[in-house]
Amino acid sequence: MTSTFTGFRLHAPEGGGQAPALRKETLSLEDLSAGDTVIKVAFAGVNYKDALAATGQGKIIRRYPRIGGIDLSGRVVSSAAPGLAPGDEVVVHGYGLGVDHDGGYAQYARVRGEWVMPLPAGISLIDAATLGTAGYTAGLALHCMEHNGLEPAKGPVAVSGATGGAGGIAIDILSRRGYEVTAVSGKADDCRDYLASLGAKDVIAPPDFGAAAPLAHARWAGCVDAVGGPMLAWMLGATQSEGVVAAFGNAGGNELSTTVFPFILRGVKLLGINANSPMDVRREVWAKLATVYRPARLQAIRRTIALDGLPDAVASMLARRSHGRIVIDMSL
Repeated sequence: MTSTFTGFRLHAPEGGGQAPALRKETLSLEDLSAGDTVIKVAFAGVNYKDALAATGQGKIIRRYPRIGGIDLSGRVVSSAAPGLAPGDEVVVHGYGLGVDHDGGYAQYARVRGEWVMPLPAGISLIDAATLGTAGYTAGLALHCMEHNGLEPAKGPVAVSGATGGAGGIAIDILSRRGYEVTAVSGKADDCRDYLASLGAKDVIAPPDFGAAAPLAHARWAGCVDAVGGPMLAWMLGATQSEGVVAAFGNAGGNELSTTVFPFILRGVKLLGINANSPMDVRREVWAKLATVYRPARLQAIRRTIALDGLPDAVASMLARRSHGRIVIDMSL
């Protein structure tokens, strides 16, 4: 590897401000967090959590300076960890990457070997980064839902936050699995064609949550909720008897105001999806993402940018002008 390389680092806010400073810098390996495995980063995803970290919202990053980027794909340069060898194509996400530990927004990363997962056969480095945390979360949600009885014959499935990375990939996977998918999005009018191209049979805007009843017409056999708050409460009330709801988002709020009626009168199952799951679960879900859960439309979901485009991508995401997945190509 070269002695120096390029990356973006966040520095502590100055002058009592909230937002950290995002700076492009020339770095060396010694500047990175400690770890026994060095990876030449090929691609890194731009996630909503990364965008929030860049603004200082939510105090996501507590120690500076920090290289952001909560997921990456690349090739091993060196490793002292068993099972990893130079040249191995790998993906890393979770474990505090980009938050407590320097992440993917640099040409090289240094991490702990137990965080690193060799790519399953059939997944390219760019597809691995397009999936990233978002795609893994979508795959884990469906994995858990199907373990709790969901199948296409049970009825349609709704996906909220449909224009986001996890929502879009969920639509793609579900439609490929034979599910009838309803996309729920505040951008329904602007992104109808895009969501239909991912496999959504129907595209609807969220309802007036203030007028929503605790139990509404039972529309869906399952729901994938990437939003949280009132959206999740509404989805629970509109789920069929013995239906399954997977929840992993909080963009719509951290609080859940609902009743026990969906649970005790319809037997609805609410599944919490934590993408920072153990490595054995990761391997199982990534194996599915390479085979039975393999998305068919990742090229339509992703927009590829150079590393220099990171500040503009973050601004676009925070302004809710983006959809799908933004992926940094380190070769550009």
